[in-house]
Amino acid sequence: MNDLFSLKGRTALITGGSRGIGRMIARGFLTQGARVYISSRKAAACDDTVKELSALGPCVSLPADVSTVDGAKALAAAYGAREDSLDILVNNAGAAWGESFDTFPEKGWDKVMDLNVKSPFFLTQALYEQLRKGGKGKPAKVINIASIDGVSVNPQETYSYAASKAGLIHLTKRMSLRLVKDNIVVSGIAPGAFASDMNRDARDHGDEVAQRIPAGRIGTDEDMAGVAIYLASRAGDYVVGETIVVDGGVTLARG
Repeated sequence: MNDLFSLKGRTALITGGSRGIGRMIARGFLTQGARVYISSRKAAACDDTVKELSALGPCVSLPADVSTVDGAKALAAAYGAREDSLDILVNNAGAAWGESFDTFPEKGWDKVMDLNVKSPFFLTQALYEQLRKGGKGKPAKVINIASIDGVSVNPQETYSYAASKAGLIHLTKRMSLRLVKDNIVVSGIAPGAFASDMNRDARDHGDEVAQRIPAGRIGTDEDMAGVAIYLASRAGDYVVGETIVVDGGVTLARG
């Protein structure tokens, strides 16, 4: 039981890991003993984050644009050149687009759907052999980062974002049924209000947002790291296909 939440000896790859929720998860994994690979589209941001987080443990930068299948395959190849197996994949890279219904553009739909739904599937597919090898002992883990907006509806006109995150929650269920046969456990996290570039209201107006949350505050780095560590560790081995909502009661407030 003492090692229930330990990630010692485990290897993790986190997309969108240079900032926001991905960075929170990377930091948490490092404190629990994991070796962490961080990927993001912007190489400089990825490198800078790795320089900072390397003080906590082994952390490697693998810049990549996973919005296309070719990009996902390129990241998988870059990882495979360094590691034979993968214990934990966090599909966190994401995009949002807000615009009124009557002018919402196709490019705003495609950009968000490609990165938020297509990328998690095809990156997991590209890393399948490494994950299968990782699952030869302890279960390998795939953690898909969805959103509270895939569970309940907010007032913002983010049509493709909400649809993509709802789709990712269902995709998590479907993927889990297949991959658990290879001892690869797929689960998800649906964050509510956490300060990040994706949630600028929480980042820039945290006190105001907190007033609408039953818990009376927005999420912290530790809140996000905690649930990710739970799912990635032995503690979460039997959580298959489920997406954990981490929102301080936002869904209750909206309901």
